[in-house]
Amino acid sequence: MDHVHHQEVEVKSDLIRLQGELAVPPSAMGLVIFSHGSGSSRFSPRNNFVARYLHSFHLATFLFDLLTREEDQDYQQRFNIPLLSERLERATVSLRKHDQVKQLPIGYFGASTGAASALIAASKLSDQIAAVVSRGGRPDMAMDYLPQVKCPTLLIVGELDTEVIILNQKAFSKLTGVKNLEIVKGATHLFEEPGTLEEVARLSAEWFGKQLKNFEC
Repeated sequence: MDHVHHQEVEVKSDLIRLQGELAVPPSAMGLVIFSHGSGSSRFSPRNNFVARYLHSFHLATFLFDLLTREEDQDYQQRFNIPLLSERLERATVSLRKHDQVKQLPIGYFGASTGAASALIAASKLSDQIAAVVSRGGRPDMAMDYLPQVKCPTLLIVGELDTEVIILNQKAFSKLTGVKNLEIVKGATHLFEEPGTLEEVARLSAEWFGKQLKNFEC
């Protein structure tokens, strides 16, 4: 979409500062905050592809680094789900004060392990989060928090990602609110096959478009 306004935004968490990019299309009707998977960053090509697609549906996006460059060198930190979910909460609170998006309903898009941190943050922020989408996610890593997730949740998994399908099915049974599980035909874990990432983007845009539009703070 033309005329999307891009702005660097810094998220402060304790003594560190996390870099991110806020993109706001004209007439934005919601904000989607991305929670990346292990080893990924705000430059993730797949998440940026989805973000650009969401812009055409009048959804603002925020992609940021949940870890500093130094922290990301520690392999264990990439799987520190409590830390990542806390960083996501901080980003959400910070954007609630940002003039361009403070009035917009918020959704989370979590990829891989980032889906677990998104669901934990959604359970803790409860009424503030309008929807969650998980792409090839590991919601099972947030199992204890899933019954407390109130917002509508969409789990998207590749048809050929068989182990993750089983984990998502187990997590799906623990979700108590509005929910859906979509299996993308012919897709592996990273949705690298032709047309599969486009299908993820389409499903996500439809879910966020519907749920954020109907959300009441």
